[in-house]
Amino acid sequence: MNTVGEKIIIRKADESDTPQILAVMKDAEQSGFMLFAPGERNMAPASLSKLITSINQSPTSGFFIAEHEDEISGYLLLKTETLSRTSHRAQIAVGVQSKSRGKGVGTALFDYMIQRAKETQLHRLELTVIEHNEQAVHLYKKMGFEVEGVKRDSLLVDGHFVNELYMSLLL
Repeated sequence: MNTVGEKIIIRKADESDTPQILAVMKDAEQSGFMLFAPGERNMAPASLSKLITSINQSPTSGFFIAEHEDEISGYLLLKTETLSRTSHRAQIAVGVQSKSRGKGVGTALFDYMIQRAKETQLHRLELTVIEHNEQAVHLYKKMGFEVEGVKRDSLLVDGHFVNELYMSLLL
């Protein structure tokens, strides 16, 4: 567990966090900047609980949450691979509740995750982001991620094709 500024606590999620995490996911997807369109994700609580347990069993992966005053305000999923040639890298998915954006939640999640990735000797962290999600792109760059490329017309959002950026951080 990690406390940032004595307000935001970062820790591994557990099954009891499932209802709050689902609420944060739903709220984050309302932004229109996530892979799932608003209202499109239909994850059963049991499925998310199983995912949390499965991800957290790996010594290099983790399903992390940010808490503020006993309320979950964000999540970050760090998923590593098992093949010998790719076991040094991890994919990242992150979501922050709308009322918590711009308040250090994303930074706290990334600080914690990067430190953990270094401790577990990961070398490469990867993510994709919708190109026009300026707030997220700014956060990722602030955390040291660099744009590696553009996945052109990757998503169809509100009837318009949009690009995704491939971003990575080498540790």
